[in-house]
Amino acid sequence: MLRPLLGISEGDLERELLRKSVGALAAGRASCHDCGRTPLVGERVHLFGDGALMCELCRPRRDDLPERSEAVHHSERGHTVRRRAA
Repeated sequence: MLRPLLGISEGDLERELLRKSVGALAAGRASCHDCGRTPLVGERVHLFGDGALMCELCRPRRDDLPERSEAVHHSERGHTVRRRAA
């Protein structure tokens, strides 16, 4: 069996690529300012004036009112195929 020129094994390369892709996915997600979890699709999130986003579970811990509340949508929202008139 040939050894890789870079001195990294196949298993190490797979783990490193997986770690990098998971990190990229996590960086794009919005998470609760208080508990840190990612809200589920359909769950309501609350946005406050200081930029804090809070999930429905943590909302009662805060006394002030949110600037707005909205439902979490899935990542494919707006990317559906629509019929057009001929």
